[in-house]
Amino acid sequence: MEHENIRLTSTEISALWTIYNESTATNCFYKHFLRHLKDKEIIPIIENAISLNDSIINDIERILTEERFPIPKGFSDEDVNYSAPALFTDLYALSFVYREERVVHVLYASMLGKVVRTDIFAFIEECLYTSVALYKKALHLMVSKGIYDRPPKIAYPENVEFVQDRPSFLNTWIGEGRPLNTLEIGEIFCTIERNCIGLILLIGFIQVATDNKVKEYFKKGKKLSEKQIDTFNKVLKDSKQVPIFPVTLEVTDSTISPFSERLMMFFITSTNQVGFTTLSTSLSVSMRKDLGLHYSHFIGEILKFGNEGLNIMIEKGWMEQPPLSTNRKG
Repeated sequence: MEHENIRLTSTEISALWTIYNESTATNCFYKHFLRHLKDKEIIPIIENAISLNDSIINDIERILTEERFPIPKGFSDEDVNYSAPALFTDLYALSFVYREERVVHVLYASMLGKVVRTDIFAFIEECLYTSVALYKKALHLMVSKGIYDRPPKIAYPENVEFVQDRPSFLNTWIGEGRPLNTLEIGEIFCTIERNCIGLILLIGFIQVATDNKVKEYFKKGKKLSEKQIDTFNKVLKDSKQVPIFPVTLEVTDSTISPFSERLMMFFITSTNQVGFTTLSTSLSVSMRKDLGLHYSHFIGEILKFGNEGLNIMIEKGWMEQPPLSTNRKG
């Protein structure tokens, strides 16, 4: 299908706008990391991440320019203080790539089902391919360095079984008999791991934020992450599984911010969106009542926390408005 004279659809515009903002934001982090990295195995991965983001940014700018569509402001060198000392360790820079690529390749896969124009489909398909390749590099290096917590293991079952007692399977509370199944364990692990990485990020942000309202917001986010980690670690512990804890030493003692507060707020609000989506997925596959209540509770808290963040960004004039359709009222 030729794409000449075929205008971008709303979902294609949304995809390009979202990817542009995410790529320009993460590039700011990668450029700060690269300035201070000493680990010769991690440096090429960060360089790879910057190169991929640069290519994505250039492609989107070219597409939008050809369409005579405004290029988003996004984020740039203006949002990075290159003279600031390192805020995070080399190992956290690696785990940041791992976390970010796991988020975006899920995003790209979702977007592929929403776009039609051949050039946009090919662009997002390439984004997905390169994201998965970078994720694989980061994951393997984390494993080799011993900083990747593998998900809990279970004894292999001897045969296939079918549920015989509906009430005991669906209506079980913790302590009443049914152990966690592998779907539930996997989602719990990912929830804890995601919050551990986010907690370290928030500790760094709290340390360097100068705006009192922003700092207090980050403190609320830290408490919310800690609450999720504690809650789901307790579920694992009660089920005789090994709990997972973050390594807070991955934050340096610097109090000079390398990032604009607009960038830090954007990153936390976008993380809220990821948290809402992933917890909703976890809720959908968890069949034990206690887990359903935990996930439902935290989804509500994240929605409330996310709304507060958006209000702060609007109040500060930091929130870039997504493209709007024509107002046909009146």
